[in-house]
Amino acid sequence: MSSATKRKHVTRGVVENFDLPKDDELVVKVVAGRGNNLHEVREHTGQAFLVSMPPKFRKNVWIKRGDFVVVKPIEEGDKVKAEIVTILYKEQIKHIKEQQLWPEGFQQEVVEEAAREVNSEDSEDESDIFQNTNRPIQEEESETSESEED
Repeated sequence: MSSATKRKHVTRGVVENFDLPKDDELVVKVVAGRGNNLHEVREHTGQAFLVSMPPKFRKNVWIKRGDFVVVKPIEEGDKVKAEIVTILYKEQIKHIKEQQLWPEGFQQEVVEEAAREVNSEDSEDESDIFQNTNRPIQEEESETSESEED
């Protein structure tokens, strides 16, 4: 299987196919990347530990600080306590909440994040948009051309 085909199947499996967390699996929040495909995560109780990203996800699926993932505990190793099973996206989080399987400790964090997204979408203020200093601003060009015509 070519690498492009593998990437397509892995990505589709993560985004489209989703099973609810099983009894031994945990929903955790990614706190930081630690390198070598290790990520520091936090449980809903506040306990932090390291998890590994399985080879099928490496270079195919990306996670960042603040994302939620489902992990399965592993026995071997002292520092790495679990392995990532699934990366959760908005629709999957919504589905878990509908089934009332979402950890109570994360309820407030998801509500705050949703409120930030709503505020950012409704805001007409464009001050937080990145300004490219390598290109002239279009409004200034149109104003200067109008003033030259007068």
